[in-house]
Amino acid sequence: MSRDLRLASVVSLALAAGCAGPKETRLALHLRSREPREARPAASGPAGAAVLRTEAWDARRTALVICDMWDDHWCKGAARRVAELAGPVEETVKAARAKGVFIIHAPSTTVAPYEGTPQRRRAKDAPFARTPVPLATTERWGTAWCWPDPAREPDLPIDDSDMGCDCAEKCPIVPPWKRQIDAIEIAPGDAITDDGQETWNLLAERGIENVLICGVHTNMCVLGRPFAIRQMVRLGKKVALIRDLTDTMYNSRMRPFVDHFTGTDLVIEHIERCWCPTITSADLTGKEPFRFREDTRPSRGTGI
Repeated sequence: MSRDLRLASVVSLALAAGCAGPKETRLALHLRSREPREARPAASGPAGAAVLRTEAWDARRTALVICDMWDDHWCKGAARRVAELAGPVEETVKAARAKGVFIIHAPSTTVAPYEGTPQRRRAKDAPFARTPVPLATTERWGTAWCWPDPAREPDLPIDDSDMGCDCAEKCPIVPPWKRQIDAIEIAPGDAITDDGQETWNLLAERGIENVLICGVHTNMCVLGRPFAIRQMVRLGKKVALIRDLTDTMYNSRMRPFVDHFTGTDLVIEHIERCWCPTITSADLTGKEPFRFREDTRPSRGTGI
């Protein structure tokens, strides 16, 4: 029997036994970005016009990074919203995982409780891969940090210099988080890391070029962590923020004096204009996008 016939026979037997390789799943993503401010007249608004497009991403070449969905927060308002957000995040992660998306849990500064688990070992044991540009090394809040690039982005459209607590009585800044919130499952095939190099190693090992990001907080960790938006864009990955699965540390008593959720929308628009497009969880779950109960605006807002 010729080599070709033997190969065909093996393939036929594998197919008959249900042993064929995983079927490619394409994610139909409705990406929203923003025109640069200088591309539109001032009357069009500071964020520029929304630009919508649909792309098909290979799920097996896509990772979903869950940023800093901790079990608690020093700001009571932030902790309350994270607890509400956790269920929709879990539902979206479960749907993405079922489609073949690789899940990375990134609860910054709290990975120690996961030492020795298969998910933590998976990140630590991934072969070293050189990055195309150096990773950020500046320290902030105990980890490396990617600061704003003045050549790429202006100041944020909100004033978060008070750290964004919007409670009636300011909460003391004493970080209470110890791990990721339990409502989000860490499945056997997932990975756990808060390290930029480990994240890059995991992506390189799997040939992943696309990165989805959800979690908190949009104006801080979702932009600046070593595994988050600024870093991944700098490293050349195709990145998208899941805009309904995030929140912002913004106090409505600060500039520009809008409600909390409008402040989140403004930061999302900033990201869409300066860094990467956004999608909603509906692209992965097929359900309605998430909306916080406290968001009582008559319209769904630009964040949805």
